[in-house]
This record gives sequence, C-alpha cells and structure tokens, in this order.
Amino acid sequence: MTHRSHDDRHERVAVMAGSFNPFTIGHLSILTRGLKIFDRIIIFIGRNVSKPAEADAATVRAAELEGLLTPLLPRVEVRLCNGLVAKEAAAAGATALLRGVRSVADYEYERNMADINRQISGIETILLFAEPAHAAISSSVVRELSSYGEDVSDMLPSPEIIEQMKKNHITE
Repeated sequence: MTHRSHDDRHERVAVMAGSFNPFTIGHLSILTRGLKIFDRIIIFIGRNVSKPAEADAATVRAAELEGLLTPLLPRVEVRLCNGLVAKEAAAAGATALLRGVRSVADYEYERNMADINRQISGIETILLFAEPAHAAISSSVVRELSSYGEDVSDMLPSPEIIEQMKKNHITE
C-alpha cells in the first residue's frame, strides 16, 4: 500500500475513541496497526461535562496521552470528546471509527454501535481484532490489578516503546 501525503485532500482519517483509563498496550497495538490503514488517527477521550471530577480526569488523561504519543505526531492527535463520538468524528473530518475487538462479546457490542453510528452520522466503523497476546488486557483489568498492588507495567506502553516504533518506521 502506498502511503499518501498528509497534504492530500482525500486524507484517510479515523477516530479512535474511548476513556483510555488507562491507555494500554492493547490500545497502542490497535493504534499502530490502524496507522497502516489510515493517514491520520484522532484519539477522542470521552469527557462527561456533567460530572466535573470525571471531566477533569479526562483532561489530565488527554494531556498525559498526548505527551506519551509525541513521537507519533503529526499522524496522531489527542482530543477531548464532549458529545456523540460519531457526530464529532464526522465534524473532525474522519471517515471511520477505529475500534478494537477482543472477544465475541466485544464484537456483538461493536456491531450494534457501528449500525447506530452509521445511521446517525454516515460514518463507518473499522474493527481490528486484538493480537492474541493482548486479548485479555483491558483498562478495567489494569485498574483492578493495580488497586491490589500488582505490577501492571507490562500492560502499559512506555515512552521507550513508542520511540522505538518511530525509529523502526512502524508508524510512517
């Protein structure tokens, strides 16, 4: 596949949305594999403005994730999302939502959401299956294990991993 210039007016842009609390190596896998398909990916972090504490936490997560993903700029952008993901994605110029699927249960949920998102905004959903090594990793599992003092560092991406990907031209 030939990579198009970022100046191309037909740039392929996807939105990858979630709470990313925290952003895991599974999320990073979906993101980097998505960059082989799309010219640019905008990460939307959901923000519930009716709950100020959650909204503030989302703002902090967005800033932290933006710092972590700096080596992937300008192909990756992090934004807060206050409304319907599909509508905000379409307004941002995205042609697709990029989602990861770990299981049959995830697939059923994502299929239903894809139908609704297409109905309300016309945007398509692209599903990428989790790599087997990441299929059991979720943000909630990481939070749960961490709450019991377990070391979860191997489930979280490090700045060194992302910098190495850039050096190895994985994201170009």
